[in-house]
Amino acid sequence: MKTTRLRQHAGTLALAMASLMFGQAQAAEGGEALLKSKCVGCHIPEGNDSFSRISHQRKTPEGWLMSIARMQVMHGLQISDEDRRTLVKYLADKQGLAPSETEGVRYAMERRLNTVEQFDDHLSQMCGRCHSGARVALQRRPAKEWEHLVNFHLGQWPSLEYQAQSRDRDWLEIALKETVPDLAKRFPLDSQAWKDWQKDKPKADALPGQWSFSGHMLAKGDVRGVMTVTADGADTFKVDVKGQYADGTPFNGSGSAILYNGYEWRGNVKVGEQNLRQVFAALNGEMKGRMFESEHDERGLDFSAAKEGNARLLAVQPAFIKAGAETELTLVGSGLSGTPDFGAGVEVVKVLEVTPKQVRVKVKAAANAAPGLRGVALGKLGGVDLAVYKDISEVKVVPAFSIARVGDNGGSTPKVQGRFEAEAWGKDAAGKAYRIGYLPAKWSVEPFDERAREDEDVKFAGVMQKDGVFVPGGAGPNPERKMMTNNAGNLKVIAELEEGGQKGEGHLIVTVQRWNNPPLP
Repeated sequence: MKTTRLRQHAGTLALAMASLMFGQAQAAEGGEALLKSKCVGCHIPEGNDSFSRISHQRKTPEGWLMSIARMQVMHGLQISDEDRRTLVKYLADKQGLAPSETEGVRYAMERRLNTVEQFDDHLSQMCGRCHSGARVALQRRPAKEWEHLVNFHLGQWPSLEYQAQSRDRDWLEIALKETVPDLAKRFPLDSQAWKDWQKDKPKADALPGQWSFSGHMLAKGDVRGVMTVTADGADTFKVDVKGQYADGTPFNGSGSAILYNGYEWRGNVKVGEQNLRQVFAALNGEMKGRMFESEHDERGLDFSAAKEGNARLLAVQPAFIKAGAETELTLVGSGLSGTPDFGAGVEVVKVLEVTPKQVRVKVKAAANAAPGLRGVALGKLGGVDLAVYKDISEVKVVPAFSIARVGDNGGSTPKVQGRFEAEAWGKDAAGKAYRIGYLPAKWSVEPFDERAREDEDVKFAGVMQKDGVFVPGGAGPNPERKMMTNNAGNLKVIAELEEGGQKGEGHLIVTVQRWNNPPLP
C-alpha cells in the first residue's frame, strides 16, 4: 500500500525538485534547528550533532530531497516547502559529495536518461535492475548503513526476492555477505577526497559576474552566449542569459540559482516560453553540465561556461570544415584575443569580430588539406579541435539507443520524445577514425525486427519528423491495434546524410509512461 502511495506522490516529488531551485537558502542554524525539531522523533541523537541514520550518509542535493520526500510519503513527516529547502541545503552542504566522487555518474543528476550504464554485473543485477546504478554511486555510507539499506529494501518491497535476477539466487544472503562489503569499500562514508574538499571548498562569492557559454541541443544545434550571475544571498543568485542558436533563434531568459556544497549549481531559468533547469558543476572558474526543460527533460542541451577573468577556449562552432570549402567559424570562450590558428591547410581569410567572449573568422580549407583533427590555438589558449574532412566513412545515429514514451491523449503524463542527430565520422591519413560532427540528414523509422513488422509498430508508435525528433503516439489502449494494445513499438532509426547519402542506424524503444519519476532515476 505504501508503494502505491509513493507512486501516487511521484508528481509531488517532481514539484519538490523544482522547489530546490527557488527561494532563499537560510543560515546553517536554521537547518540544524529543523533537523532537531523535525527528525528526532525517529532519529536518535548520538551526541556531537550526530543523529542515527542521518549522520551516517552523504548524498547529492537530489539524494537528500528524495530521502526527505520519502519521510513525508511513507512516514507522515509534516514539513513546509520552505523548511524542506532549508533542510536539503543544510544536509547537502554538511554531508555532500566531493567533486571527484560524482565523476562518471553525473548523468543521473543531469537527467541524461538515455545513458547506457557501464557497471559490473554484480551491481547491475543486485541494484541496477530496479533503478540506475548511478543512484547507488551518488551516495556514501559505512558498511552498517549499507546493511540497513538492504533491510529497508526487503521490508519495503518484499516482492523483490521473486523478481527476475533475484528468484534465481539467494538474494538476501548475497546482498548481506557480498554486496554490502563491496559497496562499503567502493562508496565509503569517510574518504580522503571528502576531507580535502571540506578544507578547500571555495566560497560562493567567486561566482557573480559574466560567464561566456557554449552548448549544443540535439535536433536543434549549437548555442552560445553570456550568462550574467548576480549575488542574491549567501549562496543564491539571480541569473540572466543572453545568446542565440546557430540558426539565429534567440536564447534569452532569466531566473534564479542556488549553490550547494561549494560547487553543485542548481538553477531555474525561463528562456522564451520554456522553463529550463540548470544542473552544473561550478569549479575553477568553469561551469559544466546540462540545461533541460522542466516538463520534458529529454529536451536539453550540453552546457559549458567560463567566467570572465578566467581565460578559456570553450568551443569552435561549427567544429568541422570540408577540404576546399570556405565557411565562418566562431570561437567561444573567455579572455579571447588575437587571430586563431587552425593548423595546416586551414587559412584565416578574414577576421570578422574579436571580443573577449567570441572570435568570428572566415576560413578556407585547402582542397588538398589532409583529413583529420587539428588543435585550435588562440595565443596560449587551446583544448578544442577542428575536424577537416574530404570523405565520410561512417554515420552514427546519436543516441545509438533511445527510449520514447507514449502520453497525453487525455492523461496527465506528457509524451516523451526521441531526439536524434547524425554524427559523421572520417578516417585520417593513417586510417584512424575521427569524429567530424553533426551533419544534416533525412530521417525515417523502420521496424526493428520481424515482430515489430507484424505488429505494425511504424504505423502506430509515432511519427519521425524531418528534424530528427520522434513524437510518440497517444497513451492508452488503441482499438485499431491487434488485441487493443497501446502504441508501444520497437523501431530502427535511419539517418541518411544530405551530403553523400550515407546511412546510419539507431535503436528506439517506444514504451509506456514513466509514472515514478524521481530526481535520481
